[in-house]
Amino acid sequence: MSDAGPGRDAERQPTFHEAFAQAARNAGIGQVKPGETPSGSSLLRAIGGVRGLIESILPGLAFLVIYTFTKDLVLAVVAPVAVSVVFVLVRLVTRSAPMPAVAGLLGVGVSAALALFTGRAEDNFLVGIAINTVCLIVLLVSLILRRPLIGVIVGLLANDPAGYRSDPAKGRVVLVATWCWVGLFAARLLFELPLYLAGETTLLGSVKLIMGVPLYAGLLWVTWLLVRAAYAKPTAGADPAPSETAG
Repeated sequence: MSDAGPGRDAERQPTFHEAFAQAARNAGIGQVKPGETPSGSSLLRAIGGVRGLIESILPGLAFLVIYTFTKDLVLAVVAPVAVSVVFVLVRLVTRSAPMPAVAGLLGVGVSAALALFTGRAEDNFLVGIAINTVCLIVLLVSLILRRPLIGVIVGLLANDPAGYRSDPAKGRVVLVATWCWVGLFAARLLFELPLYLAGETTLLGSVKLIMGVPLYAGLLWVTWLLVRAAYAKPTAGADPAPSETAG
């Protein structure tokens, strides 16, 4: 007798394609479907809502303020960790998704550990610089392989994986959008790396805040508008909408 049944389907592990598609839907760009008009509320939702905004900004702001006024490395890196722990506890108590806060705590904790280990305050920003570098490399590799990352993500969201390769309009849009994200990460490194190498911790912290959530949110909005402009159009060969005839 066969064991096949609904239970086996429920227990089936998602494929890499399915897992990547789910990750795309959970990412910021996945908060607005291709062709859908973005709104202020969808943009706020994409960056985690008001809570996500606070969780993204407050630890870095705490480090910057404390270090600027006290120059106490231990206090400046421990305070953001404590703030991040509070964020995790609040999410657990309110039974909301804890992973965004846990991921933030992990990043803040590793950054603090690096700074304390080396005794250099600027090393608190090393993890962020490394993440920007990895993102930049991934985007550039996707362009070299002629699989622009924004095109791959949008294709999964629109259930049209090859659309940007067969439709020139879509291809141009995702290419431009991918280059825009390349520009964001390259600009962050262009400003942050010299400050890191010069040990300008206060300036580095300020630049990181300015080029963090505000630029991310702005570019996300631009990406949505670009993608909507292309994916809202009927695909080539689609049947035109039937016209109404006078009765």
